[in-house]
Amino acid sequence: MKKIKVLFAALLLVTGSGCSTMGVKPWEKENLAKPEMALNEQPLTDALDDHIYFSKEASSGGKSYAGGGCGCN
Repeated sequence: MKKIKVLFAALLLVTGSGCSTMGVKPWEKENLAKPEMALNEQPLTDALDDHIYFSKEASSGGKSYAGGGCGCN
């Protein structure tokens, strides 16, 4: 029983210390501001791809698309 408590305490210590270094330092923000680091590097292309996908699927998604099927919206 004591081994289980020690193992649990060690596991709690390891998982608890994993979040202590999260965050971006001020000198690291320069790298994150580069265009290639953007989640959406080409917003127009991504919007067109989303429109084509939802038009072909004949459904409306969670991105406020209306209608579907013909792709005329």
